[in-house]
Amino acid sequence: MKGDNKSRIVMLADCQSFYASVEKVAHPEYADKPVVVAGDPARRSGIILAACPLAKKFGVTTAERLGEALAKCPDLVVIRPRMEQYIQVSLQITEIYQSYTDLVEPYSIDEQHLDVTGSLRLLGEPNQIAKSIQDKVMKETGVRIRIGISENKVLSKMACDNFAKRNPSGIFHLPAEELQEVLWPLPIDQMFMVGSRMHRHLTNMGIYTIGQLAQTPLAKLRSKWGVNGEVLWLIANGKDNSPVTPATHDLQKAIGHQMTLPFDYREFDDITVPLLELSELIGQRTRTKSYMGSVVSVGCQGADFDHPSGFHRQMKLPDPTNLTDDIFNAAKQLFKRHWDGLPIRKIGVTLSQLVSDQEYQLTLFNDREAKLALERTTDRIKEKYGNTAIMRASSLKVSGQARDRAQKIGGHYK
Repeated sequence: MKGDNKSRIVMLADCQSFYASVEKVAHPEYADKPVVVAGDPARRSGIILAACPLAKKFGVTTAERLGEALAKCPDLVVIRPRMEQYIQVSLQITEIYQSYTDLVEPYSIDEQHLDVTGSLRLLGEPNQIAKSIQDKVMKETGVRIRIGISENKVLSKMACDNFAKRNPSGIFHLPAEELQEVLWPLPIDQMFMVGSRMHRHLTNMGIYTIGQLAQTPLAKLRSKWGVNGEVLWLIANGKDNSPVTPATHDLQKAIGHQMTLPFDYREFDDITVPLLELSELIGQRTRTKSYMGSVVSVGCQGADFDHPSGFHRQMKLPDPTNLTDDIFNAAKQLFKRHWDGLPIRKIGVTLSQLVSDQEYQLTLFNDREAKLALERTTDRIKEKYGNTAIMRASSLKVSGQARDRAQKIGGHYK
């Protein structure tokens, strides 16, 4: 481990029962009721995406089936997920973190790393900063935050998961010098990156605690799992030199969308409708992020998983683009060339080899600027009034999915 890690203070801030917490804030009438966020309350189907602490007291757990949860707690309040709202609250919480340090790295929608090393002189001791963050997030969003503190991302993550989440304060500081005393006695399945399969492998080797893994000869782990064995050894020993990097998720290599169709599409004219809708979504996202791409990929899949059908192909464009028509024309050409005529149930389009849109090759006899101005205008209308504020006429056909997709984010209704 590098010596400068000794002076780092890194936090992992986790939102407790995030989706359920957001819903409880939105529905104060449910403050004293067991609440879960799950698939389809009307049909009583789907899985539990989040359960509030009251629901967990009844034994309700994340990822179990809604029917099983209702059997444990018949009075469960079930709320359909609203991903758009959760994303907005997550971004609001990120802004709060950024008021304490500019080194904030998202780990997931409800977990983020903060390097507050440079803030200590101004804001006080680590536990004091963590408590201030907790209070501010609770006051502004109503969401409770648990915070693990240590000298790197791996240790702060394990400090949060194993200790902060179980502390009444929701805060736990794990100094590296206390690693052997505090972390090593824990069962091996409580170590970061050890899932059920790896747990079985390790126990079969006679490794039952984090400390036993840390003291296993590195050569033995390398010979068994290669680089993955070394990663496990480093985690067990609390070694992690990776920086907290705010832009770590900003460097995209591709922008794509796919959709599962409501029924089998058998006619090429019907298929071109979702192809155009997907191309439009990709163009919109690419323009918003100030990218262009030069490779279009198309894929499709049939509904019969016992007899798989479909394809995935790509083509290089003459010039990078972020125009919907350019993406759609390439996607349509690919589909027409490679589709075998069998019914499809899933379809996807991707634009890759992204570059900045600040530089592009001017071509003669091309009305690119006029098209781009028109598309940026429609982007602004959609941003302000929603994606259904202005649509292609083809989306009004039975084969169109734009109106239904506009109600969802990540497959869930808003």
